[in-house]
Amino acid sequence: MKALVEFIVTRLANHPDKVAVTESEEDQTVQLKLVVCEEDKGKIIGKQGRVIKAVRALVSAAAAKQGKRAFLEVE
Repeated sequence: MKALVEFIVTRLANHPDKVAVTESEEDQTVQLKLVVCEEDKGKIIGKQGRVIKAVRALVSAAAAKQGKRAFLEVE
């Protein structure tokens, strides 16, 4: 799931070299933290959060396939 988030976000960001994703897992829950350049935050979040909601939906679907839950947080 970390690779999925990195793949999507690096394609959207103006500064793909400054994209960082950390992953921690407890039980059946995966916590992902996304760090992007301050300039790219608006682009990644999108109008009314539509872009980040779509990314979260994809990550949740990938996690459900593995029988897990996933949460994505933008910092």
